[in-house]
Amino acid sequence: MRILGIDPGLRHMGWGVIDADGPRLRHVANGVCHSVGDDLPLRLLSLFEQLTSVVTAYGPDAAAIEHTFVNKDGAGTLKLGQARGVAMLALARAGLSIGEYAPNAVKKTVVGVGHADKRQVAHMVRVQLPGVRLEGPDAADALAIAICHSHQAGGALAAAVARVRI
Repeated sequence: MRILGIDPGLRHMGWGVIDADGPRLRHVANGVCHSVGDDLPLRLLSLFEQLTSVVTAYGPDAAAIEHTFVNKDGAGTLKLGQARGVAMLALARAGLSIGEYAPNAVKKTVVGVGHADKRQVAHMVRVQLPGVRLEGPDAADALAIAICHSHQAGGALAAAVARVRI
């Protein structure tokens, strides 16, 4: 299964693509979409177009995105939510199923600790995807989200197989 992970952001939206074959993971690509323009609608449009190009180029079977969390700046949270919505629209438009994960769940799955910092996440992404060259912290987070989804999908598959055997 090819999985596209998205770390939503209004200025920098990280993305990462992995292939998951059971417990085996292989890095395919990663990068960052940078919004263009000063006007919010133009920035959102640029993110949508860039992410649509990534989906077209790599043909994922599924996608995963991080949940938006509320921070101290309400306006910033709303803008982040709009960027996340644009990402979900691009993924849904491509017909992809979308897994949604809280930041702490991603960190716990990839690092083993729910409050890991970005350096720890990037390190564990490198451990799980040997030879990966990360295009930045947002891309590392996106790959972590894809890894988290692969573990969740694997768990769901194992549970389904167990139900069939009963």
